[in-house]
Amino acid sequence: MSQVRGGTRWKRFAVVMVPSVAATAAIGVGLAQGALAASFAVSGQEFKVSTDSLTGKGFAQYGGVDMGYKNVAEGDDQVLHPVAISAFKTASIRGMCQSVVTDVPLLGKITLKLKAGGGSEPVRATNLYLDVTELDADAEFKNIDIGVAAKNTDDPGIGKGPAVKDKTIMQNGFAQQAEEVTLTGVKQKAWATTAGTFKLSGLSMRLHKGAGSGVECY
Repeated sequence: MSQVRGGTRWKRFAVVMVPSVAATAAIGVGLAQGALAASFAVSGQEFKVSTDSLTGKGFAQYGGVDMGYKNVAEGDDQVLHPVAISAFKTASIRGMCQSVVTDVPLLGKITLKLKAGGGSEPVRATNLYLDVTELDADAEFKNIDIGVAAKNTDDPGIGKGPAVKDKTIMQNGFAQQAEEVTLTGVKQKAWATTAGTFKLSGLSMRLHKGAGSGVECY
């Protein structure tokens, strides 16, 4: 870790906000009993996202839990997914790619790939939340705070991030926040993305036969 122009640069940044098993179990009980509000039930398919760069202002990151369907094909059984939630008041993304693989009967693996922000105009988002399980990137933070309580990341005078996503976050759990963050060479896996606004410049969506390197985003 080194100081760079008032910020902190981390080479090969990795997710550090993985919530504890006990906290995840407690949140899961609350969700099952209807005591906590979840944004939505996620699908049974994790997806990949890669970007050339992401510059976000008003950044916060904390642990949370996504509830999602266990079986992709059918059924109502649900499971819990511990996630690290990365939140941004505003974000500018260049060279974005998103891919998800589906096993289609009789056809095999089919990859849906979406690309945007590859031209002169980047992808732009406000109140962006990424529910991530894996993240690799080079990262530089401006005025970062490490170890704040998750519920304080949006408090006036203390918090730097947008409103906390929902009550499924670990309220008093470990979080970090920064005025600005720049991620380059991003590769991540996620269960969900939500945003107040999401402008996809130069959008391209295609279906590809197969999966893996050369077909998915990475």
